[in-house]
Amino acid sequence: MAIEEFAPAKLNLALHVTGQRPDGYHRLDSLVVFADVGDRVTVASAEALTLAVTGPEGTGLTAGRDNLVLRAARALGAGRGAAITLEKNLPVASGIGGGSADAAAALRALARHWGLPLPEAAAVLALGADVPVCLAGRPARMGGIGEMLAPLPPLPEMAVLLVNPRLEVPTPAVFRALARRENAAMEPLPATFADAGALAAWLSRQRNDLEAPAVAAAPVIAEILAAIAAAGPLLARMSGSGATCLGLFAGLGEAEAAARALAARHPGWWVRAAAILG
Repeated sequence: MAIEEFAPAKLNLALHVTGQRPDGYHRLDSLVVFADVGDRVTVASAEALTLAVTGPEGTGLTAGRDNLVLRAARALGAGRGAAITLEKNLPVASGIGGGSADAAAALRALARHWGLPLPEAAAVLALGADVPVCLAGRPARMGGIGEMLAPLPPLPEMAVLLVNPRLEVPTPAVFRALARRENAAMEPLPATFADAGALAAWLSRQRNDLEAPAVAAAPVIAEILAAIAAAGPLLARMSGSGATCLGLFAGLGEAEAAARALAARHPGWWVRAAAILG
């Protein structure tokens, strides 16, 4: 039987760059959550290891050896075979962890398929800074270079509006354009958040340090943030290294109404409303 795993969008509600190690990796302090929109990975028995890419956002995504899903598969079970299908629903290189979430979903599916234990966070870090948190699949405070994961206090029910201009913003270029690499960490997390408004108020005092260099590289991001802010969210912010931006709402109905209005005004943008997974 085929095994299917969901690869949810990974959202950085805050992302502080707190330093850079001698080896070039950046130290991060980020609040990460997941949404109920994402890609899907399916694994079936096969003698050889193969990958097929489908889905509305799969055009142009190669299934060659360097694909992160195949790299993850080889790292988990070198020499083993499986037929992997990736249904791509998230835009490529969009700052919402698509590739990392896909790799993590592949690891979960293949571990079940091959009867292997899931690897530890340190073992998958070489695949990307977001792979450990995506493999865990739970809201977390992410530190170090991605390997340090701490659970969050219970989060209130909330939803997001996600908007991407269908423009790829290369992550390395955004990091290179950072004006400052030694920035303050996030404030201490409270024991609880009374509601989505309380979380948004705390987040408003945090930052995404990659937002300014990403806007410099792709000015349309500023246009997206303004459009989201006009929809009346609790918070508007870029996720990851961009170009996807998010608007935080207390309820899914509000996010869906904002998504319909924004998609009508900007038919060329990728626009989705989604609930935040607990």
